[in-house]
Amino acid sequence: MIDIRSVHKVFNRGKANEVNALDGVDLKISEKEFLVIVGSNGSGKTTLLNLVAGSILPSSGGIYIDGNDVTKLADYHRSEWIARVFQNPLSGTAPDLSILDNFRLAAIRTKAKGLRIGIDDKFKKTVKEKIASLGMGLEGKIEQPMGTLSGGQRQALTLLMSVMDSCKVLLLDEPTAALDPRSAKIVMETADKLVKDFGLTAILVTHNLKDAFTYGNRIIQMAEGKIIKNLDETKKASLKQNDLFDWFA
Repeated sequence: MIDIRSVHKVFNRGKANEVNALDGVDLKISEKEFLVIVGSNGSGKTTLLNLVAGSILPSSGGIYIDGNDVTKLADYHRSEWIARVFQNPLSGTAPDLSILDNFRLAAIRTKAKGLRIGIDDKFKKTVKEKIASLGMGLEGKIEQPMGTLSGGQRQALTLLMSVMDSCKVLLLDEPTAALDPRSAKIVMETADKLVKDFGLTAILVTHNLKDAFTYGNRIIQMAEGKIIKNLDETKKASLKQNDLFDWFA
């Protein structure tokens, strides 16, 4: 599903503060695979995620999604394949619009936008049912502005919104970093369920080693712009939590 071929990314090339963020990364991610990426600050994991998303472009190398060369495509041109949940719960939603309106915009994310946004009783029922699955009691508040919700509530709703339209790849960029433990648990359990239910290919970037151990069926560790550990499903399944902590000892 995702094929990253000899990708380099250099920031501030030729300047005193030049940074070689990615150094010839090769990575293939199969369809329906849930990849977890860990690494210290500056290891290149967020840069790699941003390159897959299209929010930045590589200095050299190629990126292919579902057999399509997307190397030079910006993020909005990749929206037919990719949905993303950001670290900041305020990102990815329109705070002044209602929960319902946010879900409607998510449902037509990759479609041509007309002058009207159709919301009927059937759509309202669908949204309520999806929101009820979170167990947060928000299904009766769909007319409430998104901006009045807590960070955890917004992040959980953003996850549900990510699969309202066609999506094959889900990018999770430190999705629980700003959340309390209870909200973080709901968000990660929701993400895991959506990945499985919709057969998504997913990438999770996280500093939370407990989440890295619990979720996903493959894990890689990055350092200095390179992949230094790459554990497939079998090896990850046999990984002990203390082993993972030892990677950063």
